[in-house]
Order: sequence, then C-alpha cells, then structure tokens
Amino acid sequence: MAEQDTGTETSLADETYRALLEEILSAQLAGGVVIQERRLAARLGVSRSPMRDALGRLEGQGLLVRNGKSLLTVRVITLKDYLNSLAMRLLVEPAAAALACPDLPEAVLRRWSAMLDAIEADPDPDPATIWRFDDALHQGLGEASGNPFMAETIVQMRRYTTIFERQRRLEQRKPGLEDHREILAALAARDPEATRQAMARHLDKVRQRVLSTY
Repeated sequence: MAEQDTGTETSLADETYRALLEEILSAQLAGGVVIQERRLAARLGVSRSPMRDALGRLEGQGLLVRNGKSLLTVRVITLKDYLNSLAMRLLVEPAAAALACPDLPEAVLRRWSAMLDAIEADPDPDPATIWRFDDALHQGLGEASGNPFMAETIVQMRRYTTIFERQRRLEQRKPGLEDHREILAALAARDPEATRQAMARHLDKVRQRVLSTY
C-alpha cells in the first residue's frame, strides 16, 4: 500500500508540475506573480505535498525565483535573458538539426509538414496551434539528434524564449511559415548542411525581429 501511495503522490507531483509549467509558458502565471501555494493547490485540486514538489522542481529550473522578501515568484524573463537563451539556441539547434537530418523518419517529416500546411491554410490560426508546431519541430529535432545533452539544452533554452515571446504577445512577429518551410525542405532533401543553415537563419531572424521592436 505504501508503494502504491508513493507512486500516486509522485504521479500527482508530475501532473502538477506539467500543469504549472504550461501556465508559466503560456503566461497565465505571469512574470513577477507571487506564488500562493495553498491557493494554487486548491485550484488544481491537489494536496500541498505534490504542489511543493512541483514548485521545487520549477524553482530548481530557474522558472521560479525568490524576491527580496524571500517570496517565491514567477521569474521575469528580461530581454537580456531572452537574447542569451537565443544565443545558446543558435549554438546548439543548427548542429542538432543537421545531426537529425539523415535518419529522421519520413512519418515524422510528413506529420510536421501536415501541421504547417494546416497553419498556412488557416487565415487566422489559433496561436496554440502555432506553438504546438513550433514545439514539435524544434524539440523533435533535438530529440532526433541522438544527443541528449543537446536535446535538454534546447528544451531549457526554449522555455525562456517562449515565456518572453508569449508574455509580450510576439507570436505574430515570429518569422514562421517561410523559415519553417525552408527547414522542412532541407530535411526532406536529407541535406544536413542546408538544414543547419536554414535553422541558423530562422533563429537569427527571430532575434533580429525581436530587437527591432525595442
């Protein structure tokens, strides 16, 4: 029974962590907001134990920080944080994409192409749909690179850039369709160098467009 209880508690902590992470990434929990553990636990329908576990994980990842009064708050992602994270992505993601290119399953490539087709066909696509495609492509290439350190770096750095862009509602400013088509075309051609260059151009355009708004 004890083992079952422990397993249930761990599962609840994982679910709570994922729910809070999504709220932070989507800016439902905005930067600077003070975390009220008891209120969050009641809202998500969990006890304080899995809530504490989830909050500890998020604090360990730097997404929650202590303010001057030692209160736990959602981290404010500054422009400097954003640019530093994007610089790391520029170092890692083009190389990861090139590594993933030769052996990427055709079924995965077709799925990404279909997702992009649907976005292109919709005159007013739901931002959540765009983000799902963005996650699938960028994190998928990290996983397909075969290098778990690259994959984890991409996940961590994209969290910072995603929070920054969503909090400032920059989805519409993201270079999307043409850049992503170039990446998919290079992947379909099984050309690692073209894939590397297409990813680097894409991330550099993201950086330039954000800088142009400041």
